[in-house]
Amino acid sequence: MTHHDHEHNHNHGQHGHLHGVGVAATGAAFGVGVALNVAFVVIESVAGFLVHSMALVADAAHNLGDVLGLLLAWGAAVLARRPPSSRRTYGLRRGTILAALTNAVLLLVAVGVVCRDAVHRLGALQPVPGVTVILVAAAGVLVNGASAMMFHRSQKSDANARGAFLHLASDALVSLAVVFAGFVMWRTHWWWLDPVMSLAVSVVIVGGTWSLLRDALDLSLDAVPKHIELAAVRACLLAQPGVLGVHDLHVWSLSTTDVAMTAHLMMTSGTSTRAFQASIDAAMLARFGICHTTLQVEDPLDDAPACQHASGCEVAPPAR
Repeated sequence: MTHHDHEHNHNHGQHGHLHGVGVAATGAAFGVGVALNVAFVVIESVAGFLVHSMALVADAAHNLGDVLGLLLAWGAAVLARRPPSSRRTYGLRRGTILAALTNAVLLLVAVGVVCRDAVHRLGALQPVPGVTVILVAAAGVLVNGASAMMFHRSQKSDANARGAFLHLASDALVSLAVVFAGFVMWRTHWWWLDPVMSLAVSVVIVGGTWSLLRDALDLSLDAVPKHIELAAVRACLLAQPGVLGVHDLHVWSLSTTDVAMTAHLMMTSGTSTRAFQASIDAAMLARFGICHTTLQVEDPLDDAPACQHASGCEVAPPAR
């Protein structure tokens, strides 16, 4: 009879210590960012309608889209902390991946609207009150820049926070472009500069958003996270004492911050112990940030399907 040892560990204690503070800080950043941007959208919209500035109205619409994206990402981050259920055994943490994907699509749609309006304004130029545009847009630079900086640290490891960072940073760039255009138009009456600058900034935004969209698609399709080399994980497992071979190795993202791994290990009899499992867990967490590990241990002398017939099998080199 074939004997398989299933060993599973979530690293709850260590993982909670690593990410608990970050999650709370990101939640606070979402709250402050949403509050600041909602207030600014109202002010910018009113100012745009009062002075008949399509540039300010369009920028306000862009900011409003990003506020909706922030709310969506914030809601997903809250849902990710809900405990698992008998139906959703991983909880709702994958909602953070869906939110990152939706944020990327929203940003591309918003850029499309800005480009359409810019092209339309090129064919129907009209005067813009430069001083008012400069003052309101400068406030937008400060609000969006400060909000973006709250996500700067977490955006390197969390695709959801990265989406918020890109949204807010793009808004700050757009507002900065409007400040520059307003100043030049105030001094020269070059009304064409506003739509041209909007198109130039849109190209920059699309470049960053395309990367976010690609990463979010990879996460939703259970691709190996970008910061992890699957070959390095396999080599680490093969280097463990008693491991003769590795197959059916899978590494994927449970959320925008949590990574899981499963693997089948061919091992010499009697070498799989609780201490061995703990050492694997510690190595995966320390080297690769993998916080959920599941191992199936197989005896090479069993009558189970041979390792060489399994998917992605690799055997450890013989000891010298």
